[in-house]
Amino acid sequence: MLRALAYLIATVLVIGVIRSIIGIVLKGFADLFHPPSQNAPSQKVPRTPAVPVGGELKKDPVCGTFISTATAIQKKAGGETYYFCSADCRDKFRG
Repeated sequence: MLRALAYLIATVLVIGVIRSIIGIVLKGFADLFHPPSQNAPSQKVPRTPAVPVGGELKKDPVCGTFISTATAIQKKAGGETYYFCSADCRDKFRG
């Protein structure tokens, strides 16, 4: 009984090691055929333009959306500054 249990444990360990080795070898072959994009300088990843982060949040008087003062469209009228989320809202406010 003890001998059978030892063979069973040894078999499970050997199968685990063999599976790990096969996985490492297959990963190596996959990397050969499909290299990561970081190592391929010929492939350029498009970048999105940076959006300024921060600023106080103000409420758009037309649609009610809260917009950062750093990215908002500003309009001064009657000594007060208004902040808009888009040119459409600014134009509606003018009318």
